[in-house]
Amino acid sequence: MPSWDKVQAEIHNAGSAFDIKRRFYVEELARYTGRNVIIYYSGWLEKEALLRQGLTGAEVNDGDKNAFMATIHKLDRSNGLDLVLHTPGGNVAATESLVDYLRVMFNGDIRVIVPQLAMSAGTMIALAAKTIIMGKHSSLGPIDPQINGTAAHGIVEEFNKARSEIAADASAVAIWQPIIAKYPPTLVGECQKAIAWADNIVKTWLMTGMFSDRPDPERDAERVITELGDHALTLSHDRHISAAKATSLGLEVEMLESDEELQEKVLTVHHACAQTLASTPAFKIVENHEGVSYITSVNARPAD
Repeated sequence: MPSWDKVQAEIHNAGSAFDIKRRFYVEELARYTGRNVIIYYSGWLEKEALLRQGLTGAEVNDGDKNAFMATIHKLDRSNGLDLVLHTPGGNVAATESLVDYLRVMFNGDIRVIVPQLAMSAGTMIALAAKTIIMGKHSSLGPIDPQINGTAAHGIVEEFNKARSEIAADASAVAIWQPIIAKYPPTLVGECQKAIAWADNIVKTWLMTGMFSDRPDPERDAERVITELGDHALTLSHDRHISAAKATSLGLEVEMLESDEELQEKVLTVHHACAQTLASTPAFKIVENHEGVSYITSVNARPAD
């Protein structure tokens, strides 16, 4: 007979009804694909009001490495990874470290599934995969990095515009001085380095992953970097890049609608995750198909 402590632990590990149903659907997805499945879901849409009040951690950050270490442990990594990704993006350094870790652990055999949004650093993660699975409703975003919530490209463009206008007409100093004064002296240099850093790591990931078998992977990678990394072309860091646009850039995109059963299973997982984030204190979920999870909640420590 199971002890009191064992039964209590089993009840705790089973989680809420949201956890039970979500884990069931994630397992169903893995059973269908025959691959490992890990979901990475941020609740930035559901917890928007809390974010405005100062809630942090919904973005990609260094703490996510612990979550992936926990969920990858004991998986049969020879089965590859399907990463179901929903995130607003985050820190470039954390993204680089996380991608390098995932590629080593699964020997580069990674598909990223985007049920709705994988923006900014989320797009960078997607570009590190062999294939991206998107629906007609899915979106990627520009990869231009953010500095303190402002597009690095935008800051550099503003400084360059100020410099050219002042060079042409010295009286323009009066107009530009209060604008430029809001930025610290080293900011432009930091922005330029961040842009080069993001571009270089994504270019490397594309050349060694998605584009590795192409005749000229460097050329194809540079085209993607230009289209998704140049603020002058994307116009806004929040711009949504559709599956059709991603395909036109030469990315390896599989349409979710081409496999009706896969579409149903992916969207069911998406709905289960969204409902968990909307109806519970959870604001980030990293979980595998075996039910091992690392859930960060409002006013609570991560739990596995």
